Amino acid sequence: MTQQREHWGSKIGFIMATAGSAIGLGSLWRFPYMLGQNGGGAFVLLYFGFTLFIGIPIFIAELIIGRASQKSVVKAYSELAPKSNHWRLLGWLNIFTSFLILSYYSVIAGWTINYALMSLNNFTEGKTPSAIKAIYEILYKSADISVFWHLIFMLMTVGIVYGGIRKGIEYWSRILTPALLVILLGLFFYATTLPGFSQAAHYILYPDFSKLSTEGVLNALGMSFFTLSIGIGIILTYGSYMKTQEDIPKTGFIIGSISVAVSIFAALMIFPVIFTFGFEPEQGAGLVFKTLPVLFAKLPGTTFISTIFFILFVFIALTSSISLLEVLVANFIELFNWTRKKAVLFSGIGAFLLGIPTALAGSGDLFKNWQDIYGKDFFATIDYTSCSWMMPLGGLLTIIFIGWFMDKRLVQEEFLQGTKMTKLLHIWLFLIKWFAPIAVILVILQQTKIITWN
Repeated sequence: MTQQREHWGSKIGFIMATAGSAIGLGSLWRFPYMLGQNGGGAFVLLYFGFTLFIGIPIFIAELIIGRASQKSVVKAYSELAPKSNHWRLLGWLNIFTSFLILSYYSVIAGWTINYALMSLNNFTEGKTPSAIKAIYEILYKSADISVFWHLIFMLMTVGIVYGGIRKGIEYWSRILTPALLVILLGLFFYATTLPGFSQAAHYILYPDFSKLSTEGVLNALGMSFFTLSIGIGIILTYGSYMKTQEDIPKTGFIIGSISVAVSIFAALMIFPVIFTFGFEPEQGAGLVFKTLPVLFAKLPGTTFISTIFFILFVFIALTSSISLLEVLVANFIELFNWTRKKAVLFSGIGAFLLGIPTALAGSGDLFKNWQDIYGKDFFATIDYTSCSWMMPLGGLLTIIFIGWFMDKRLVQEEFLQGTKMTKLLHIWLFLIKWFAPIAVILVILQQTKIITWN
C-alpha cells in the first residue's frame, strides 16, 4: 500500500493535467452536440445539477481511492477491499471503458489534425457557410483519411505517455491547457457580436423541459461524467500520483468549475454561429467541425486563427487521450510487471485497431448492416454505450464502494488531509452514501422503462 510511485511535480501541473483531461473533447466536442440533440437549456440545467451533486462528489471519491491506495484501478479496489475479490471487477470495467473511449476518441482527434491542415490551406476561402459545413460530411465518409489521421494521433499519444508523468503528461498539460483557454475566451467574446448570440443564449440558458426526453436525462448524467473524466479510472489513476498534502476537495471544486465553465463557453461560442447562419442545432457529432470554420471564415486573419485553434485543439485532445491511455498503461505495469515501453505499445496498438471500425463508420465499408440492427452506426453506438451507460455504471459502483465498503476512517482521513474545507465532509458523505447512488439508479431505471414518469 505504501509502494513508491511517480508523483506530480507541482500542484499547478496536476490541475492542468486533470483540467485538460476534463475539458478536452468532452467540453469542446461532445457537450455542444449533446446539448443540441437534447433540448438546450433543460439539458444544461440537468448537466449542471448532476455535476454539482453527483459528478464532483464522485471526482473527490476517485481521488481519495487513488491517493489512499497509491495503486492503479484494479489493485486499488483489491487493496482497499481485502475481504472481497469482486471489487477488482470494477477496476476492469474502468479499464475496458477507457479502452473503448480512447479507440474512437483518437479518430475524432485525428479529424482535428485534418482540420488544422485544411486551415493552413485556407479551405474556407470562397465557400458559402453551407459548403464549409458540408466538408465534414465528406471527411466522415472518407475511410482512408480517417484511418490515417487516427494513426497519426495515436502515435502522438503513445509518444507523450511513453515519457511518463512529469516529463510527458504534466509537462505538455501545463503548456497546452492554458493556451487553449485563452483562445477560447477570445472566440467567445467575438461570438457575442454575432446576430444570433441572443437567440443562442436563450436556447442554452433558458430551460424548456418540453424538449427534454428521458434519454436526454441519461445523456446529461453521462455528460457530467464525461466532462469530469469520472467512472473510467482516469481520476483514480491521477489521484494515485498525488502527494499527501494536496487538498482533494478543493481540487474537485476547481476542476468541476473549470469543466462546467468551459462547456458553457464552448456552447456560447458555437451556437451563435448556428443561429446566425440558420443551421439546425441537432447536427450530431460533427457540430464543432461544421460551425467553427464558418465563424473563422468571418474573422480577419482567418487562416492564422483557424490553424492555431485547431492545432491547440489537437493538443488539448491529447491531454484527454493521454489520460485514457495512462489508465491502461498503469494497470498493465502493475498487474503484469511490464515495462512502461511494453505497456504503452501494447495499449496503443490495441486502441488503434479497435478505432478502425469507428474510422470506417461513415463510409459503410465495414459492418454494413450495423445501423439497421442497432439504430446507430458503429461510432455512435460505441459513443452512446460507453458514455451514457458504462461511465454512469462505473461511477455508481465507485460511490457504493467508497460509501459503504471502504474503511470509513480511512475515507475521512483522506478527505480531511491537507484541506481547510472540513465542514463539507458530512455533506459529501451524505451525497456519496445516499443522494448520488439513489439519483443515478433512478435515472437508469427511468431509461430502462422499469419506472416511468412524465
